Parts: sequence; structure tokens; C-alpha cells
Amino acid sequence: MRSLAAFLAGAVLAIVVAVLVPGLPESLRAALGPASPPAAPGHDHGPGEAHGDEVPEGAIRMTEAQIAASGIAIAEAGPGMVARRIALPGTVTANADRLAHVPARVAGIVAALHRRLGESVAAGEVLAVVESAEIATLKGDYLAALRTTELARLTFEREQRLWQRRVSAEQDFLKARTDWQEAQIRLDLARQKLAAIGLGQAEVEALPRQPIEALRRQEVRAPIAGRITARPKMLGDAVSAEAEVYTLADLSTVWVEVAVPPADLAFVQDGMAVRLRDGAEPRGEGRIVFLSPVLDPETRSARAVVEVPNPAGQLRPGGFVTAEVAAAEQPVDIMVPRTAVQQIEGESVVFVRTPEGFERREVVLGRGDQEAVELVFGLDAQEPYAATNSFILKAELGKAEAEHAH
Repeated sequence: MRSLAAFLAGAVLAIVVAVLVPGLPESLRAALGPASPPAAPGHDHGPGEAHGDEVPEGAIRMTEAQIAASGIAIAEAGPGMVARRIALPGTVTANADRLAHVPARVAGIVAALHRRLGESVAAGEVLAVVESAEIATLKGDYLAALRTTELARLTFEREQRLWQRRVSAEQDFLKARTDWQEAQIRLDLARQKLAAIGLGQAEVEALPRQPIEALRRQEVRAPIAGRITARPKMLGDAVSAEAEVYTLADLSTVWVEVAVPPADLAFVQDGMAVRLRDGAEPRGEGRIVFLSPVLDPETRSARAVVEVPNPAGQLRPGGFVTAEVAAAEQPVDIMVPRTAVQQIEGESVVFVRTPEGFERREVVLGRGDQEAVELVFGLDAQEPYAATNSFILKAELGKAEAEHAH
């Protein structure tokens, strides 16, 4: 009985010590009394130990399919050029080298208008018809000269045969030759007058086969391919030879006119590349094709012209854009687009590609422009990283940290 009482007293003492002194080593706890209670179901790790399937802090697990579905582009870190850019307001205008004002060329009445505003036309296409007494006179003079020349040729050939046979005198032969040559001169002059008012060679050669009523009609043709931007005349209007009937513009390329302040003239030169944007939206790239050597007396700035390809027609004359000129470029060892950098808890972060997905990497930023920035520290050359849509990874990281704090 005494030994049993001693055993029970020792067991009670061990339990009290284990409860009141939790910092004792496990070996001493085992010697003093029974083992610690088993862990709760589903938590087979000790305090401070990670779950078996937990993601390490700052890491995001994503499969290739998930990355592709999120639109995240992967790029390798590498060198680049950081530019100091000058932003200048600009106005879109039609390319003056591809702009045509189409006159009537003869005085008369507008008899037909075949094209409407905004329509596209091909070079040589008939745009309008003008009825004119002047064109009828010029065509009549040409036809008369044509017949006179033909008659003079026949007379010359007949006198030539007679003179060769010693039937007629030489002076008759010489006179017939002179008359034929003069007729050819008058015919050439009449043809040149028709060409001056816009008739092509094919039209001139077709005149002898045209009906009489068609001689008073003058076809106004498009000198270039493009779109109709103006049609100032109406059907039945009286026009002079200089009157504009249509205006055509080839808008496959446009000009952007900008005013360069004197302080920026030292950084702007002919041939420099220019980027255009409308607010935050890019609107293409072009080059400076003209920089005025004199300043505007009113604005005290120099006029610059930027030629920009416009195949889709998104740049419309009269619109406003911002022209960015790369004034000075500097090389950097590691450069990433600004879309790759996120701010998390006051730190600049880039998400680096790993076999399981991505991991957060704190970086130090250096020089930059509106599109790219230098990384002074945090990323090595040729390391893959998320170049676009990195905000998705920032959101996923915040979600994972919230779920981990349980």
C-alpha cells in the first residue's frame, strides 16, 4: 500500500510541473509524466512548420495554361535604351504631297457629278462632266487640223509621184511638202491645247469617232487615287477654268504639324523618330520630314512636320495628338517595361518566372521614361519575368497571403 501511494503522489507531481512549467524539455516531460496530448485532426505539423501543400511566401503557383489564359507575356531581362522624351502638341493634316485640288479646266456649266463626299476614287476616274463652248471650239479646231493634215499629206504624196516622173514642176512638189508640214504644226498645236485642259492621248485619238453632241462635254478626272474631302460645286453651277470641283486626299500617310519651342530646338532634328499618342492610347510612329529654319513671329516657335503612315485611317485631318520626340537616349544594363513593375507595401516588385509559376522579387528602380525603366538591383540578365498583366499576379499574391493568415 505504501508503494502504491508513493507512485500516485509522483504522478500527480509530474502533471503539476508539466502544466506550470511549459518550457521544460520534452525528455524531462517524458520522465516526469505522460506525453503531450495528440495534435488536432488535420494539423500534423508542429508549431511554426508549414503545411505540406502550402506555397512559400511571395510565390504564386500557376500552370502554363493559366498563364496563357491570363495574357501574361514572359520576357527575359536585358539591356535597352532609356530616352528623354519631349512631348509636343500636334495637329493632324493631310499630306500636302498627296493632296489634289481638281479644277474644271474650262469655263462652262456643271452637267454631272459622279462622286460624293467621302468616297474613294482611283486615279483617272471620271468625277464630273462640264459642258463648255470653249471645249467644243478646241475639239473642233483639232478635228479640222486633223483633216487638213490628212488632205495635205495626200496632196504631197501625189505631187511627189508626179515630180519623180517628171510630169509636174519641182516647185509644185516643194509647195505641197511645205503645206503638209504646216498642217502638221497646226495639228500638233491643237493637240497640245487639248492636253492642256486635261484630255489624254486616248481621248484625243477617239475624238473623230465621237458624236457631235459629245464635243461640248469635258470630263473631269481624278489626278490621284484617294478620298473625296470636298465638293464645293453643285449640279448646274457655272464654273470658270480655275474653279475647284473636287478635293482629293490620299490619307494612307498624313502629316502632324507641331510647334517646337526654342528651348527644345537643340534636341529636335530632321529625320528623328516620333511617337504619337492620344491621351494614353498610342497612335503610331513617324519621322520629322521638315523643321523650319525660322521661328514664327507670333508664337516664337519653329514649325515641324512629322510624316506618319496611316493605313487604317485612324488619324483624321483636324484631330489633335501628342508627339513625343526622343531627345536623348542612354543605354542601361537591365530594362523592363513599366507594366512589369508593381508597388506592394511601398516596395517596387517584379514577378520572376519559376518552374512552379512566379515569385515576388523586390527591385530598385533607376532611370526611366514613360514606357520603360532601368532596374539597378534585383534582377539579373536573361532572367524571365512577367512583362505584361503583372497586376494579375499582384492580386493573386494578395489573395494567397490573406488565405495563409488563418
